[in-house]
Amino acid sequence: MKFRYRSEEEMKDSGVKWIGKIPRDWEVSKIKYIKSPDKNSFVDGPFGSNLKSEHFIENGEVYVIESNFATQGILKLDSLKKISTEHFETIKRSEVKENDIVIAKIGAQFGLSNILPRIDKKAVVSGNSLKLSVDKQKSNTQYIHYQLLHIKNNGTLDLIVSTTAQPAISLGDMNNINIVLPNVQRQDKIVKFLNEKTAQVDSIISKKEALIQILEEAKKSLISDAVTGKVKVVKTSDGYELVERKKEEMKDSGVKWLGDVPKEWDVKRLRFLGNLQNGISKSGDEFGFGYPFVSYGDVYKNISIPKFVNGLVNSSLNDRRIYSVLEGDVFFTRTSETVDEIGFASTCLNTITDATFAGFLIRFRPFKDKLYKGFSKYYFRCDLNRKFFVKEMNLVTRASLSQNLLNNLAVALPLYKEQQEIYSALEFKVGGIECSINKLRCQIQKLKEAKQALISEAVTGKIKILDEI
Repeated sequence: MKFRYRSEEEMKDSGVKWIGKIPRDWEVSKIKYIKSPDKNSFVDGPFGSNLKSEHFIENGEVYVIESNFATQGILKLDSLKKISTEHFETIKRSEVKENDIVIAKIGAQFGLSNILPRIDKKAVVSGNSLKLSVDKQKSNTQYIHYQLLHIKNNGTLDLIVSTTAQPAISLGDMNNINIVLPNVQRQDKIVKFLNEKTAQVDSIISKKEALIQILEEAKKSLISDAVTGKVKVVKTSDGYELVERKKEEMKDSGVKWLGDVPKEWDVKRLRFLGNLQNGISKSGDEFGFGYPFVSYGDVYKNISIPKFVNGLVNSSLNDRRIYSVLEGDVFFTRTSETVDEIGFASTCLNTITDATFAGFLIRFRPFKDKLYKGFSKYYFRCDLNRKFFVKEMNLVTRASLSQNLLNNLAVALPLYKEQQEIYSALEFKVGGIECSINKLRCQIQKLKEAKQALISEAVTGKIKILDEI
């Protein structure tokens, strides 16, 4: 489908600053005027105790549609929470049906939305979502969905969001949000155009994301093979090569999950290589001022601790002595709601003066000349270690990594000089892979921005769709 940009003569002032100019035969309306005339056509999910964990049952007859459907489009029916028909009758005002729009009400991604497809049971939206049924005589549901995407992306919702515990939008404010409306026939044409164009962009993005996944897996495999000795480092004139070791160069490590290691390497439990220390515990009012503080996120999100951390804590001189953050220290995520976030490691490559670290972390401090910091960076972030933790971990109310379990972690240990060579080779090889990944991510970001721009130009009338339905 073809399009052209409208001339200034074809446009008029919308009367709404953030909307700007619109085509002369379009109008500005509000969401409350395009919602279905049926009762409960624009509602939020059940409040508080009206829908909580005790209401969820394994064989329930009614699905609960949560905000991750609105934000990510995730709708795996076999993993949805369910409630009984009896409880559904008490919260029926929050029912959501096929072709309704589900909008995220609360959280960092507030305002994102998706259209509910046909499902095999009745459903309600959860308390962190809104449900909008569109009046089909006035609007195309998909067109309104595109309008909502435009409104989210251009920052309009930021003007009405409340920021108490979490960012949130209210039903009342959303009712009064301005939207741009051509007649229904033009809406249909715009929807057809955007569906075609966004599908093309999404297909390209999907292929690039698949390539990123392949590169990420290749990177993980490369690191695992290097730090466990499955390959050896060979210096070349233009960098490094990693060459597979022959079978006769290997020996049984004695650790099932570690497998074979080079004959000249040692295998040591972590307890013989250094000391462990849990992090600092402080009340909430001690944070936000004082001295540098390494947070859970600093470890979880990074293979090495950032040189400059954002966190601050009011730590004492003794705190800064006990919970110090020195070059060569390795930090492990210790506790979380699920095992998916446990056992991630991040190595400190440069001492952070006067810093302390979070209570949800464990610090491993190696004995002198046992572990090179660069080798630690890659070895302890390796997926093999996390698989060991997850397999051995005891789950109570929260997933937790104990010092005893961490002390029992097996470490494949080459000589210190070889550790340095492995680090240099991995920096060279992994750096190349990450460069490719970053280029792909930049391309994806540009594609997403182009897609958002196209949606905005279409739903505000900046472009005119030329093809007829």
